Amino acid sequence: MADFIRRRELDFQLYELFALDDVLASPGHQHLDRATVASVLDTAMRVAGDKFASNADFIDAHEPEFRDGEVVIDDSVRESVEAFADAGFIAGGFDPEHGGMGLPQSVVFGYTAVFNAANVATAGYGLLTVAAAHLLESYGSPELVERYFASMLAGETLGTMCLSEPDAGSSLGDLRTTARPADDGTYRLSGSKMWISGAGHDMTPNILHLVLARIEGAPAGTKGISLFAVPRWLGEGAERRRNDVEVVGLNHKMGYRGITNCALNFGEQGGAVGWLVGEPHRGLRYMFQMMNEARIEVGLAAVMSAHTAYLYALEYARERKQGRHPDVRDATTPPIAIIEHADVRRMLVQQRAYVEGGWALCMQCASCLDEVATASTDAERSESQQLLDLLTPVAKAWPSSWCLKANELAIQVLGGYGYSREYPVERHYRDNRLNAIHEGTNGIQALDLLGRKVAGDGGSALGVLMARIARDSEHASRFEELVEHAEALTKACDRLTAVSMALGAVAMEGQIRRFLANASTYLDLFGHVVVAWQWLRMATIAADHSGVSFYEGKLAFGNGKPV
Repeated sequence: MADFIRRRELDFQLYELFALDDVLASPGHQHLDRATVASVLDTAMRVAGDKFASNADFIDAHEPEFRDGEVVIDDSVRESVEAFADAGFIAGGFDPEHGGMGLPQSVVFGYTAVFNAANVATAGYGLLTVAAAHLLESYGSPELVERYFASMLAGETLGTMCLSEPDAGSSLGDLRTTARPADDGTYRLSGSKMWISGAGHDMTPNILHLVLARIEGAPAGTKGISLFAVPRWLGEGAERRRNDVEVVGLNHKMGYRGITNCALNFGEQGGAVGWLVGEPHRGLRYMFQMMNEARIEVGLAAVMSAHTAYLYALEYARERKQGRHPDVRDATTPPIAIIEHADVRRMLVQQRAYVEGGWALCMQCASCLDEVATASTDAERSESQQLLDLLTPVAKAWPSSWCLKANELAIQVLGGYGYSREYPVERHYRDNRLNAIHEGTNGIQALDLLGRKVAGDGGSALGVLMARIARDSEHASRFEELVEHAEALTKACDRLTAVSMALGAVAMEGQIRRFLANASTYLDLFGHVVVAWQWLRMATIAADHSGVSFYEGKLAFGNGKPV
């Protein structure tokens, strides 16, 4: 069986492509070193292999059930989630004084990639909780943080995000869930939420739902939305009781079957008890922190679903013998491995281009997070934040489109077997198909990129990106074999800039619908340029290490060899 992740590629991205050593030497991370990081990643590989990859096929075939008003999940999922929490992977990126390890986000994304590669569905429980805990840490009151934060980091309380409603999916300004102030300073929530991942189970003592709702009398639209923390259970010990939050059904999905996806009703018995997070009417702003974190995670999940399928297809192509070279006429000669056939090689090369380029794109976002945290000047911090904001919708949408294409190609490499459930590549495709939809569809990411991130700051963020690409293209041009590639990337950047300006002119004319009608195509163009940038950076590193097989493989890939 093929490995579920290439550890050497992970180390390459962390240390060589994104200079993790520099981050480890910065204030706040000096308690860490390469040995510590290696231990974290080794543990992730072990736990992911033993508790996540081992049951991925089983839980896909035995998804959660809704029986007599309760959600029933296979015990192996509970064991996986407990192992993830017990090994410290929920707490890993948080400050040591709060029980975390203070790991850089690059390392957190590194072990996240491992778990997503092993079993993207079950990994969702812990990763949602990490994002929810970040939000609570940023905006929750001291009392709310004291009540739930430590429990979340320990994996005793898992987190969800409750945004969509049956009649208001991505149109959050139309949500109807209401919150009524109570005499004790809490609120009573009433309404319905849909597509809630990680809800309804009893694997942990509690679940904390982060719920968008409208306080009675609040303004219409997004300006009237507030954020509430609503636990599944209230009180402790003998006082413990169920909050007024009920699962009314499970959504049976094409993929991601190892994590619950629920329809929830709040307030059927008078109102679910919830605590206001932050200030009234600023809930959507707060929730964007969690959504943006989740969007990059979605992109990484898309990459890893494709990465694992690529490794399986590569192994299969090396072992499966069928046919002969077209210039071999002797039918008595033995069949060759299908990797020798030109079209199979094309498909494998195409997969690798999408996968490793998309992986680097997501790790670029993680690197930006570390740059923001460790920057020595406000100007450096601002530049890194601009780049992160610009790349976030691309990191979500590009991998979930083009790494899905890689999954399709993995199926094609296996031929008829690729569509059989006896082989894992069809499961990885089904899992990955969801990523273009959740956490904001790819169309919404395109609108965000073109309408807000590129146009919203007068092009400043785009200028930051172009400057970084120009610097790296100049560096790559030192190597004769990369000059042509650097020039091609420069031309692509010029085209992207010209298209951006042309679309901006359409918007300035007031033709907003026409302007945004081009958003999805624009995002594809933008993503191709950014991923080409990452590949040129990888090739530059490889060209500086000639004679070493791993780096030779990177360069050989550029010449069509799927190694």
